[in-house]
Amino acid sequence: MQDIQGDDKTLEVLLSGSAFGIDYYQREYRWKRKQLQELVDDLYGQFSQTYAPGTALEKQSKYFLGSIVISKAGDVRNIVDGQQRITTLTLLLVYLNHLQADHTKKVNKIEQLVFDEDPGGPKFKLDIPERNDCMSALLNGEIYNPEGKSDSVRNLVDRYDDLDDVFPKSVPADELNMFIWWLIRNVKLIEITANDDGDAYTIFETMNDRGLSLTPTDMLKGFLLANIQDPDKRLEADKLIKSYLTKFSEYGEKTEADFFKTWLRSQYANSQRKKDKGAKNEDFELIGTEYHRWVRDPKRGLKLKTSEDYYQFVIKNMRIFADLYLRLLKASATRKKGLESVKYNADAGFTLQHHIILSAVDADDDKATAKAKMGVVADFIDSWLNVRFWNYKSNSYSQMQYAAFTVIRSVRGKTLAEVRQVLHKRLTEEMDEIDFQSPVRMNQFTSKAIHRQLARFTDWLEQQSGEPGKYEDYIVRSGKNAYEVEHILANKFEMFTKEFEDAAAFEEWRNYIGGLLLLPKKVNASLGDFSYKKKLPKYGQGNALTKSLHPDFYKNEPGFLKAIKSHELNFEPHKTFGWQDIEQRSELYSGLASLIWSPDRLLEKV
Repeated sequence: MQDIQGDDKTLEVLLSGSAFGIDYYQREYRWKRKQLQELVDDLYGQFSQTYAPGTALEKQSKYFLGSIVISKAGDVRNIVDGQQRITTLTLLLVYLNHLQADHTKKVNKIEQLVFDEDPGGPKFKLDIPERNDCMSALLNGEIYNPEGKSDSVRNLVDRYDDLDDVFPKSVPADELNMFIWWLIRNVKLIEITANDDGDAYTIFETMNDRGLSLTPTDMLKGFLLANIQDPDKRLEADKLIKSYLTKFSEYGEKTEADFFKTWLRSQYANSQRKKDKGAKNEDFELIGTEYHRWVRDPKRGLKLKTSEDYYQFVIKNMRIFADLYLRLLKASATRKKGLESVKYNADAGFTLQHHIILSAVDADDDKATAKAKMGVVADFIDSWLNVRFWNYKSNSYSQMQYAAFTVIRSVRGKTLAEVRQVLHKRLTEEMDEIDFQSPVRMNQFTSKAIHRQLARFTDWLEQQSGEPGKYEDYIVRSGKNAYEVEHILANKFEMFTKEFEDAAAFEEWRNYIGGLLLLPKKVNASLGDFSYKKKLPKYGQGNALTKSLHPDFYKNEPGFLKAIKSHELNFEPHKTFGWQDIEQRSELYSGLASLIWSPDRLLEKV
């Protein structure tokens, strides 16, 4: 093995060198919203602990982001291990560059850490040919369509879109400026460089296989078992923990850690870091970063004393909540009766839902009660997220974690009836302040949520009409079976000059939710810029929402007519379609939203 170098470098220094490439060990960029959110929360949380206006950068906290393994070949540094972090940090730099665009005080060199001069011509610092067109569009603030591209490119676009949700809102200009400097100069990584591909892979293999240190779960397991004195009981607990870790592994390598964080936060966290600058981490944050240490802390909330306490903690409590967590994972992937909202909340990317749902369950609840509680809480979250969306309020982790913790504390230890009462009261009070009266519009930041809204409306109408809802079909956004948001008004202002004062007014109106539908991708493409008159026959052959525009639908659908009459929904056919029709349909959709996400859904059905 040749010489191997290890250097600690700031992000600025790391990205100021020659370009990075990707070696064959890791091809695709696979980070999901969850990993992005955790990174952004960790970075901004660490920055916030020591930031105060006027504090010099060198006096602020440092942050270590681990190591990356590099195989150096000429002027190119191939990333053997660490491309997920480097790619995500590059996306974050692009996003921050756009955020500071209108500010007087800027960090001008941020763009050079993404794209800069090179002896062979300008190139991206993370130079991966198949991704460069996408990165160029993102850097220039252009919309990029990833359809038909690789998984990496589609994930790049999705994660960049997610940044608008997960990055803190309304950060003052001076604070944002300092955060950028902190990110590039106070965040460090260790760059391990091998001058031979074989050596680089050996290092990678050692770090990710034989040489792995104990995980927090390993350390928690060891601590719990060490405190069970009876050998037979210790063996029983060991087998049980291992069986659940095997089940969790089927959902991804981080699922076991997610379970312990979720369970412990939902049942035992009694405090949360205050919003004040420099505030210390409390139960909620400590469990999120070092749950194995939190459990061992005698000052915290578990109160385990005897060997029997530890045994019951595993055999009873962990077993119950592990089973419930697995049930939630399944419900997140496919709608399950009584837990349908778990799927809706998962599709909305709300990563705190399992914490809130499990907080309402008591280890002594019977199975029926536990399921009913989970369903009520999931329905509450569904209504909560959607009314916030209609009022353009962020549902990101950073914006919701404090409110989520108050909900956790409010339902923990309550009976099913009390859970219904507490959440109904909270949602009613929330909707006294914000409601569904002002219709939302689609833009680049709301397009995914609008798609989900239309999927829910269509599915609800079908179920109310006695048909099986097809939400799982409607929510698909890519691939040959994808559904797309259809603008009823063709994207040709010249067709509507009598209706709208100018192109800006036309664009605003056509994006109101009342002017939108869902159609299969192939059908949507075939309609192109047809006039409404030409589109209407196709709408009449589509789903419940599209067919509701066609007069014939009101002649042949008794179930639909009964449903809209019983719920007093003002559906009617439209022979023509202009701004007044958009206004009428938007009001209709507002009424539909108010009905679907009403607080009264949380009350016991009589």
